[in-house]
Amino acid sequence: MEELKLHGFWPSSYSSRVTWALKLKGVEYEYIEENLSNKSELLLKYNPVHKKIPVLVHGGKPIAESLVILEYIEETWPKNPLLPTHAYDRAIARFWIQYGAAKGPFFFSVFRSSGEEQEKAAKEVLAVLKVLEEQGLGDKKFFGGDTINLVDIAYGWLPHWFETIQEVIGIKLLESTTCPRLYAWVNNFKEVPVIKENLPDPEKLLAHIKNIREKLVAEKTD
Repeated sequence: MEELKLHGFWPSSYSSRVTWALKLKGVEYEYIEENLSNKSELLLKYNPVHKKIPVLVHGGKPIAESLVILEYIEETWPKNPLLPTHAYDRAIARFWIQYGAAKGPFFFSVFRSSGEEQEKAAKEVLAVLKVLEEQGLGDKKFFGGDTINLVDIAYGWLPHWFETIQEVIGIKLLESTTCPRLYAWVNNFKEVPVIKENLPDPEKLLAHIKNIREKLVAEKTD
């Protein structure tokens, strides 16, 4: 087997996506923790365009961007598939993955803003969550049906990272009263063994996100 390495960063949900996929596939790899304040020469070499994590290096060849990496993992290790068999179902899965990627800026906006701007962003985020619940998840336990697939993994930041963001900003959007089916999915997702065993420490993550929020607020007041 060719050497496989993952360059990541412990609080990053993008890194976790890749970790979950590799572990669900049963693929062995070496994890390399990056310091994003002092990026390694290897990271800059492997991802010279964006200079970001995660980067998966397979046989010396780097693949960057988490969603691209997930597709690469699915194609390279077809055992334990994470996309549906039927072409139409795969297309629908990819649609919802792209929907989440396109709506990501709304979630960041509610995190970095305050006052009326934050209230507006919060309404936009709630609208996105409701579309995701009603049109994407529906009555299924997971986006993948009875088991998780790449869509669940792509939205895997909601159950842990977004929960922590809500705590930091003091706004509750993804709740049992607002999005009951999506809220149930959150709890089901966190109980999947591979997910549960590969989440960052909640207290460390809370401190990390608080620190980011404080820096954003300071920048706006300078």
